[in-house]
Amino acid sequence: MYLIEQKRLCRLEKVAEDYGCSIRTVKRMLENLRNEGKSIVYCRKNKKYFIEK
Repeated sequence: MYLIEQKRLCRLEKVAEDYGCSIRTVKRMLENLRNEGKSIVYCRKNKKYFIEK
């Protein structure tokens, strides 16, 4: 959530490498946040994830 709020979540591969987990785990974390009610979307233009308001 911190990376999304700071607009630093762009490449899932990089996040997975930094945290020592798989890309699938990062995707699962994003899905869990969405299920909790967070409106997380991916912007193809900026190539980043962000919280939609």
